[in-house]
Amino acid sequence: MSKKYTKIERELPVIPLRGLAIFPYMILNFDIGREMSLKALEEAMLNDEVIFLTSQKDPEIDNPDEDDFYKVGTISKVKQMIKLPGDTVRVLVEGLTRGTIKEIDNEEGYYKAIIEEIVELSDEDFANVDLDVETNIEACEEDKDSCAEEKTEACEEVNADEESIESKDSKEEKLESIENDVEIEALVRNVMDAFEDYINIGNKISPEILISLAEIDDYGRLVDTIAANIYLKPEKKQEILEEFDVKNRLELIFTILLEEVEIMKIEKKIALRVKKQMNKIQKEYYLREQMRAIQKELGEDEDTSSEADKYRKQLKTLKAPKETKEKIAKEIDKFARMSSAAPDSSVSRNYLDMIFSLPWNKETKEKLDVKKAEEVLNEDHYGLDKVKERILEYLSVRKLSKTPKGPIICLVGPPGVGKTSIVKSVARALGRKYTRLSLGGVRDEAEIRGHRRTYVGAIPGRIINGMKEAGSKNPVFLLDEIDKMASDYKGDPASAMLEVLDPEQNKGFVDHYMEIPFDLSKVLFITTANTLDTVPRPLLDRMEVIRISGYIEEEKLNIAQKYLLPKQIKENALAEGFVTMDEEVMRKLINSYTREAGVRTLERTIGKVCRKVAKKYVEDPSLEGYDVKMEDLPEFLGKEVFKYDLAKDEPRVGLVTGLAWTEVGGVTLEVEVNVLKGKGEIVLTGQLGDVMKESARAGISYIRSRAEELGIDPEFYKNTDIHIHLPEGATPKDGPSAGITMALAVISALTGRGVPGNIAMTGEITLRGRVLPVGGVKEKLLAAHRAGVKKALLPVECEVDLDEIPENVKEDMEFVLVETMDDVLKEALI
Repeated sequence: MSKKYTKIERELPVIPLRGLAIFPYMILNFDIGREMSLKALEEAMLNDEVIFLTSQKDPEIDNPDEDDFYKVGTISKVKQMIKLPGDTVRVLVEGLTRGTIKEIDNEEGYYKAIIEEIVELSDEDFANVDLDVETNIEACEEDKDSCAEEKTEACEEVNADEESIESKDSKEEKLESIENDVEIEALVRNVMDAFEDYINIGNKISPEILISLAEIDDYGRLVDTIAANIYLKPEKKQEILEEFDVKNRLELIFTILLEEVEIMKIEKKIALRVKKQMNKIQKEYYLREQMRAIQKELGEDEDTSSEADKYRKQLKTLKAPKETKEKIAKEIDKFARMSSAAPDSSVSRNYLDMIFSLPWNKETKEKLDVKKAEEVLNEDHYGLDKVKERILEYLSVRKLSKTPKGPIICLVGPPGVGKTSIVKSVARALGRKYTRLSLGGVRDEAEIRGHRRTYVGAIPGRIINGMKEAGSKNPVFLLDEIDKMASDYKGDPASAMLEVLDPEQNKGFVDHYMEIPFDLSKVLFITTANTLDTVPRPLLDRMEVIRISGYIEEEKLNIAQKYLLPKQIKENALAEGFVTMDEEVMRKLINSYTREAGVRTLERTIGKVCRKVAKKYVEDPSLEGYDVKMEDLPEFLGKEVFKYDLAKDEPRVGLVTGLAWTEVGGVTLEVEVNVLKGKGEIVLTGQLGDVMKESARAGISYIRSRAEELGIDPEFYKNTDIHIHLPEGATPKDGPSAGITMALAVISALTGRGVPGNIAMTGEITLRGRVLPVGGVKEKLLAAHRAGVKKALLPVECEVDLDEIPENVKEDMEFVLVETMDDVLKEALI
């Protein structure tokens, strides 16, 4: 039998529900606390206990507007109302029919709306509709005489009603055919099957509900009952509620059930997998506890899992980047799964011990007191003004800015001038930890970056090891003898140092052994070198070079009296001040028993004197002190090792004093030239390097071009052999700085004109007689001063180097700046 529907409108109070949706034929209880909802409930209780319930779009809104809830809801009957403590009321309602809001207002403090309701008509109601139509026909016939116009209208209404009756008959037939439609029947069966799967998989709904559903003939009610019993989001439930057409509602609920069944299958699969995993973990835990108990009974050490737990606790306190901690955590998990007897167990343990021994969190607090730092530096070292000034500048910048990058300072100078010891003083002045890495003879890149753990006996590189020893994230790190590194088939360690000594890169330094980045940006790196010739240019470019020249005699005297003598007295177990030396004796030690730019040999010599005094003290305990005299030196130290022949004023032909620089400081260098009859051969002796030989040949070419002006036989290169010799032939010599010296010596020998012995010079010569600048000017002039030279010839471009010359040297010597060889001849050739 087909069903008949009609639309009616009724005015009802409205309550918006938060997070809930109610379907027709569904019983639901909920709590009401909002004032407007309570007023709406009161109104409903006064008028047939019927209310319209709809869902809020956003449950978080406390005072919703009409746009904040859905227009389609359920007309419901209030079955029960219980007042709870406070202002809350618990309501039990039953859904009746769907409804749509047509008009709404909240003038009385609650929402009241005109609701359009679709109502199913019974056979009796439908018969009443037919009776009303017949009554209208009879009324029209009785009144046809009174008004022709009304008759016409009545007749038209009669015709319309008759047509309506005919159309209703046809609709009834169509609805009847829809109910019996095979497609709807198939949909219903599919929905029931899907709902049964949903119940079986989920185990959340009693299967008895299927019996109740089988008794429902109304497919619309069937869909609503299923929708009310499955777990859906409010949006999905609203979607079903808003679908008035039964067929479409069946298709919608079928689609939703299929999706939910698939999701529940996946959930079940995941739950089973997790359960298995949990069972496995519980089993492992149980077995591990048994192993611990057995090991404890046997008196054996703890297993790897206990150690792994300790590492995990350490990891929690580690302040490192997230990626680093994740990688360490993976290594700990890997270690925990290993047997303590496994070969890789010790490798993994050593790796983790190394990781946790690094100063990830530890940082020394700096002493940013510039005056105090200056006192410490002056207390430990005499001179070295440039280095001290640079350190104080760094401290000043640190005080102004809390996050500057650590500078890379390179101290360059001869051995024994205090490069290494001043770095210790810098660490003390800054209040930082000190660590040292000697790079002398390092030929393997792995020494710097470490070995990969795939190798047997792999260890981290020296940089990371140095950080471990320092125990601080911001130590003063000394890289000693950086010029002594070499490269071979194992790699170039200098290239590995490029990342270490680059402030832009070293914040993420990766050691091959660790394979995780470590921050070196807060480290104050200081390197030392004797010469920069062997340091690769890219590496040199990353460093700020501070040159430390050799000490002059006055500086050595002060250092010996203030530092070296007290230190050696203490090291040789003598009382403070037990050994004394006057200034004359100390100068004798400096000049006659040592020849160096630094003070290392001088310290050893003073130590030798102290040991001799200690021997005397042991032989005669009555000694209260010992004053070393000049006559004691031959007994203590033997005969003089070095004798300085002071330069004499008288001119010498073919013999000129030059100035040279060596790794131990400046030296005077005599150039001797003999002119012999021969075939124009040039003989060079004295262990000369290629550059020096080329410089000598360039000088002779210049002389040939100026032979007539100099008063020399233009054919001398054909009939004269020239022999150039530099004494101390066992010592190799090289460089262009003796160019003007050799040229002047050759001119002096060829012309027979002498050169005063108290004049020394340095400079490179060109074919056209120009004098080019050279390096090491300070060391060379100090050597000249020590040898008693009164006049020094220097290239014009070396004038800036004179600012570094001590005042006492400037007072004793005359400096002449020359631009060409003509200037040299004018000043030196008699």
